[in-house]
Amino acid sequence: MGRLDKIRQEAQANPANLRFADLRKLCEPYFGTPCQFGSHLVFKTRTPGDPRVNIQDRGGQAKAYQVKQVLAAIDRLENG
Repeated sequence: MGRLDKIRQEAQANPANLRFADLRKLCEPYFGTPCQFGSHLVFKTRTPGDPRVNIQDRGGQAKAYQVKQVLAAIDRLENG
């Protein structure tokens, strides 16, 4: 199992306890380099209707609702 697969499984199992750095590592291969707006990193997706994924560092942890949004965006990319 690769590192990204492990991060993705951790995110699915417990979105409230994922490190921000791991969420960023998960996003970059799927969405590319983010734009930074203050404390927010914004990734452009290739899916119609939801053109952006926004993540934010909260004391080294990712916000649970943003983890869920990232997972949903990855699923949309993989499943069309």
